[in-house]
Amino acid sequence: MRPETCIRTGALLGGLAVGLGAFAAHGMADRFAPDLLVTFEKGVRYQFFHALAVLLCGLLANAGHRTGLAAALFTVGCVLFSGSLYLRVWLDVKGFGMVTPFGGVAFLVGWIVLAWRGARGDRRLEPTRGPS
Repeated sequence: MRPETCIRTGALLGGLAVGLGAFAAHGMADRFAPDLLVTFEKGVRYQFFHALAVLLCGLLANAGHRTGLAAALFTVGCVLFSGSLYLRVWLDVKGFGMVTPFGGVAFLVGWIVLAWRGARGDRRLEPTRGPS
C-alpha cells in the first residue's frame, strides 16, 4: 500500500471502529445478549488497534520505510477478524467463526512484517545531498 493509502485506510478503519463502538454501546445493548456484545466489542477493539497500526505504517512509509505489506495485512485482518465477529453477532451465524483465525494470522504476520520492514529504511528514498 502507498503511504497516502495507508493513512486514508487507517483513518477510515479508525472512524468506523468509533462508530461501531458507539452503536454497540447505545444501539445494541437492549437487543443482544451480553456475551454477544463482548464478542462485538472485541472486534471493535482489534479493529481500532490495527487502524492505528495502518496509520503508523503510512507515517513510516513517508519516512522511507517499506511498510505497505504490513498495512495490507492489518487491513485484511480487520476485514476477516473483526468483520467475522460483527457478522457472527448481527446475523447469529456461528459459521463466521471459521474465518476469524485467518484474520488473526493476518494480524500476526502483519506485526512480523512491520518489525522487519519498519525497522529498515529504504536507502533509495533518502534525499540526496547536493554540493555543499
